[in-house]
Amino acid sequence: QVQLVESGGGLVQAGGSLTLSCAASGRTFGLYAMAWFRQSPGKERGLVAVISQTGINTYYADSVKGRFTISRDNAKNTLYLHMSSLQPEDTAVYYCAASAKVSVITTQYNYWGQGTQVTVSS
Repeated sequence: QVQLVESGGGLVQAGGSLTLSCAASGRTFGLYAMAWFRQSPGKERGLVAVISQTGINTYYADSVKGRFTISRDNAKNTLYLHMSSLQPEDTAVYYCAASAKVSVITTQYNYWGQGTQVTVSS
């Protein structure tokens, strides 16, 4: 099992940048594919980005491609999401999640953090 704790959320102006972190417990972080999801009020939780166990392969939702970068440091058991050129529509609670395999399907992710709020003001 792995426990996940997100941090780094906050209030930022449109056009600004923010980096989220997700700290994982345990010694098995490197065995999991990791992802960031987000959910805004009245909307379903949606995939933002995925990264493979080694960090070599990544996937991004079209809405964030070119603006967000997912990365991981397996030695530090930490996942990151660097967000730039933020827009009000990026406002959401951001969650990190772990899966035994690389997937874009929400239900494939077994472990979730509690979420961190990102608010982008116009």
